[in-house]
Amino acid sequence: MTVHPAFPADAAPADPLTVRVVDPLALSPELVAAWDRLAAEASEPNPFAERWCLQSALHLLDPDRTARLVLVRDGSDGPVIGIMPIALARHYGRLPLRHVTGWAHPNHFHGAPLVRAGFEPLFWSILLGWCDAAPWARTLLHVPRLTEDGPLFRALVDVARVRDGEVEIVHREERALLESDLSPAAYWEAAVRAKKRKELRRQANRLAEQGAVRFRRWQAGEALDPWIEAFLDLEVRGWKGRAGSALASHGDTQAWFRAILTGAAAAGRLDMRALDLDEQPLAMLVNFLTPPGGFSFKTAFDEDYARFSPGVLLQQANLDLLEDPTIAWVDSCAAPDHPMIDSVWRERRALVWVNAALSSPGDRLRFAMLTRAERLWRRRKGDAASKTGIEELP
Repeated sequence: MTVHPAFPADAAPADPLTVRVVDPLALSPELVAAWDRLAAEASEPNPFAERWCLQSALHLLDPDRTARLVLVRDGSDGPVIGIMPIALARHYGRLPLRHVTGWAHPNHFHGAPLVRAGFEPLFWSILLGWCDAAPWARTLLHVPRLTEDGPLFRALVDVARVRDGEVEIVHREERALLESDLSPAAYWEAAVRAKKRKELRRQANRLAEQGAVRFRRWQAGEALDPWIEAFLDLEVRGWKGRAGSALASHGDTQAWFRAILTGAAAAGRLDMRALDLDEQPLAMLVNFLTPPGGFSFKTAFDEDYARFSPGVLLQQANLDLLEDPTIAWVDSCAAPDHPMIDSVWRERRALVWVNAALSSPGDRLRFAMLTRAERLWRRRKGDAASKTGIEELP
């Protein structure tokens, strides 16, 4: 989506006591505390919307300041019940269609706003009503990557119906999820074919012949910079570095990665692991633990040792997350049909990209025309088009 460079100057909220657009880098101590408290009380965890992650993203990954941070309160003097980064867009895919969109960077793998549990319908009602009243908002609110069976998506559908509108799913995908009552050993045996387990044991034995092998896990209080440097170096030496998509390939993403890992560690959210050979990392991964769930954010491995499957061996050790009583599930954050993690994690999480109509007659008309066009496009293109939607319209 092409995003408008900034909010218009008259982007004052319809009710400044209920909805506020704030500068994430100039928050009062009260709002800082409210944001952190909201993360702990949210109906759906999302590390990419927590303060330690989103503040740095809006500062470092949104240089044109296209996005704004929106806070929703329950009444004029009530608590903050929701926080969401939004942006204005002039194009929807290739169509010249102004709309409001939830903002996310490509390194953000979940799009749910932080909303206090039990307040999901009120949050969406206030936010959509605010968009209705704002002279700069048009057509629809687009929200990427909502959990399909989660309370936020269900509440948005219900609120849209009350508003005599609708929510249209414009894209859906499934990705690997870890969610089981089994022990790590039992899960490994159930999830991975016997032939594959035998091959991995052989690879682990061959790797041990190369030198001293050990698994490490970052501990609170331990120096973090060496872990960050090792991960950035490992990733940039692989295919992502050659493709120019490694975190260290760009100064802004590298700075953001350093900032969010430091923030995650301070917030008690960081879980970082490594598989070493003679004190040199062969594979590393970063998890964000946001009870009751977790997110497997990034992984990298040394391609010179690919014949030993170091990334898979590290994922086997990573199954000890099943023994954490505070973590019920872990989202892989991986692409659908990922050849490695899909063979290890059996469960799946469905995410949906959705459009919710705004309420003016013109908005409803444009929304209806867009929805008909997308449905027709999907029918013409079949299953392949259903995965891309209007983004691929010529």
